[in-house]
Amino acid sequence: MAIFKARVKEFEDIFAQDVIELKQLRQHTFNGVPDVLSFRALSWKMLLGYLGPRRSTWSTTLAQKRALYKQFIMELVLPPGHTHNGEGDSDDGNESRGVGLKDHPLSEGPESAWNTFFNDNEFLLQIDKDVRRLCPDISFFQQPTDYPCEIVVHSKGEQGRRLHERVVPSVLSSANVERKGLGVTKQINLITKRSAENYAAMEEGQEAHWEVVQRILFIYAKLNPGQGYVQGMNEIVGPIYYVMASDPDLSNRAHAEADCFFCFTALMSEIRDFFIKTLDDAEGGIKCMMSRLSNMLKAKDLSIYNHLKSQELHPQYYSFRWINLLLSQEFPLPDVLRIWDSIFSDENRFDFLIKICCSMILIQREAILENDFASNVKLLQNYPPIDINVVLTHAVSLA
Repeated sequence: MAIFKARVKEFEDIFAQDVIELKQLRQHTFNGVPDVLSFRALSWKMLLGYLGPRRSTWSTTLAQKRALYKQFIMELVLPPGHTHNGEGDSDDGNESRGVGLKDHPLSEGPESAWNTFFNDNEFLLQIDKDVRRLCPDISFFQQPTDYPCEIVVHSKGEQGRRLHERVVPSVLSSANVERKGLGVTKQINLITKRSAENYAAMEEGQEAHWEVVQRILFIYAKLNPGQGYVQGMNEIVGPIYYVMASDPDLSNRAHAEADCFFCFTALMSEIRDFFIKTLDDAEGGIKCMMSRLSNMLKAKDLSIYNHLKSQELHPQYYSFRWINLLLSQEFPLPDVLRIWDSIFSDENRFDFLIKICCSMILIQREAILENDFASNVKLLQNYPPIDINVVLTHAVSLA
């Protein structure tokens, strides 16, 4: 208890400074952030570059970024032609994103907002499937948020504001065109197909945390068309959102969606090479990272290295997921948060990630040397329960 209180005091002192000493913050965060107050949310916001070291700039930065994110929702999430006056929904349409001829739902031209809207449903389908099974070992993402996005959840019957409404359990049926005489009519159904299981959506006026994460990923994909959405990004955004949406400071928790979006975007700018196949062989690509792990293992324990090599158990069989998803799939969420404290504190960001991965193998030395191929695959793809501090302490010991 005395040690815990001392660590809390360290963070209190750091965040009491007018200009935060980042080196000091990294040192303390590396050893784990106490699960009290807003320490972890604030630490991550700073270590990911969302907030600068000068405290006096925070309120302005947050206000600007949160306003920008609201604009993203208006422009990228709400259907073309929606009406909104900035505070509540307007009924007069004075500030509608007007629907001209090229923006008519029947238009299939490349500049048509509706054409884009329907095409978005292709990657939205994958996002929807992925976020509906996020962190299944806890109920958090199935629970309603206390701070739903008002301009989305109060749709007043307008279909498509809520992203999950575009993907329902049926076949794709958004392009049914009937010709009647010279005119063309089209039944607008903003839907694609979806598996029927997994998390349920909330009623009008509410939304679950997974629905918020879905919107974050959708906006990210829209703003990064060269990369788009890649399966696995949901596992990266999940822990960040959990931290922001669990912030004891309700004034921050109310803006968890926007804050998470910018922290996620910052992190993705560092690991985007993991998700782009054409960059697999680049210095920051996933193949390079797996090669670094393999080389470290060879240097630290030649016996394990040769044993796995003789079994033709290549690093991609297990470490691809470890590295690509920053170990978010290998441990329970509380352990993932603790791991990420250390990873985000590392100035050479992913050097320590490689050391953690190497330690995970070295710790299982006896079992690996005794196991056959199938048993080792099972061991490394389903890492056994362990005190995460044992793994982290071992990783620190690797020079």
